[in-house]
Amino acid sequence: MDDIKLTRREFLRCAAGGTLALAGFSDLTAGTKSKIANRKLQIENLPPVRAITRGPKFHWFSYYDKLQFDPTCRYVLGMEVDFEHRSPKPDDVIKIGMVDLKNNDHWVELGESRAWCWQQGCMLQWRPGSKNKIMWNDRQGGRFVSHILDVRSGKKRTLPHPFYTVSPDGRTAVAPDFRRVNAMRPGYGYAGLPDPYADELAPKDSGIFQLDLETGRQDLIISIADVVNIPNPRANLTGAKHYFNHLLFNPDGSRFIFLHRWRGKGQRGFGTRMLTAKPDGTNIHVVDDYGRTSHFIWRDTRHILAWAWHPSHGNAFYLYEDGTRKVEVVGKAVLTQNGHCSYLPGPPRSGKPNKWILNDTYPDKERKQHVYLYNTTTGKKVPLGRFYSPPQYKGEWRCDTHPRFSPDGRSVVIDSPHGGNGRQMYLIDISKIIA
Repeated sequence: MDDIKLTRREFLRCAAGGTLALAGFSDLTAGTKSKIANRKLQIENLPPVRAITRGPKFHWFSYYDKLQFDPTCRYVLGMEVDFEHRSPKPDDVIKIGMVDLKNNDHWVELGESRAWCWQQGCMLQWRPGSKNKIMWNDRQGGRFVSHILDVRSGKKRTLPHPFYTVSPDGRTAVAPDFRRVNAMRPGYGYAGLPDPYADELAPKDSGIFQLDLETGRQDLIISIADVVNIPNPRANLTGAKHYFNHLLFNPDGSRFIFLHRWRGKGQRGFGTRMLTAKPDGTNIHVVDDYGRTSHFIWRDTRHILAWAWHPSHGNAFYLYEDGTRKVEVVGKAVLTQNGHCSYLPGPPRSGKPNKWILNDTYPDKERKQHVYLYNTTTGKKVPLGRFYSPPQYKGEWRCDTHPRFSPDGRSVVIDSPHGGNGRQMYLIDISKIIA
């Protein structure tokens, strides 16, 4: 069977990303499967893809705006779990580890967490500005906490509060109330602790907290009640229940984004406003109040790329200028679907963002998730792969690819179940594309 020969047409009929829909394919050796998959990538002119984790357990990293690679691009962080297709329970523990890309993708276990979700994990990431330290959230002693671990020395500090996004200097973090997030939208908060303000629509003692990563001190800097009082003429908030989610510092740490979301009684979806603030919670600015802001990323210290709705072009990616009402559509005829967007690193020492946007899609009619690059100079899209997501990956426990790039911009890692071994992490070599 391993002497199988395939025509060009047969290759192109195969499912993308290395899983081939051919009779007898499952009987082939792993080496032969790899050769067939790589041959198909060559025919379609797609970059090479390789699995960097493997079963029987499942591995993923989650969100696209976290530092997954260490500064040397050798180690890739990930999480490990032994089940799928259900919500996490309070006693479900995941393992924290990293993949050594220069040692046969060896998995190095580093810790564990009891505070996690399918979409964003436990906020695992390399601490900005550090070569050896990583961070993640956990639950201990009836509260959510965070750990900072030196992966070389093994020294670990535990802070009495969780974090969401970290400033570029690695000293300050901000976070929403994960208890309320979990109650309002399961899959983004953490199980195990109830929302103490569950009966309040807009509590004054819940909101966004600032955490000093050196001292462990936490302060409430923006309350839900205060933001609800900011005029919102485009929405009827009568009887709506509010929360915050999706925070992100800009590249110099001078401001951060947060989403104000609400849901009324009987309302299936939620409304959204995108706002920014200084690290101390002051100087709040409403960036987008049309109610449909989704995934976003800072292009630079003042500009935000986001999928949203705007009367100028409807649903599209827009570039907003923070502190103003300026907005322009991006890739209108090409970037036609919502996705997890980020900018690849710009040229070294240039101070400019790269021309490349990294993005993905949700499953199409054939259940394939498309990962691609968009060239902002030429307006062209460059496909990186189409990865099949089986139907059981849906809702809260879906497996978005959430593409993340290496510090040198030459590699991308995604989460995907397309290989037939549950959710695993895959590395895509994009060095020849961006050269």
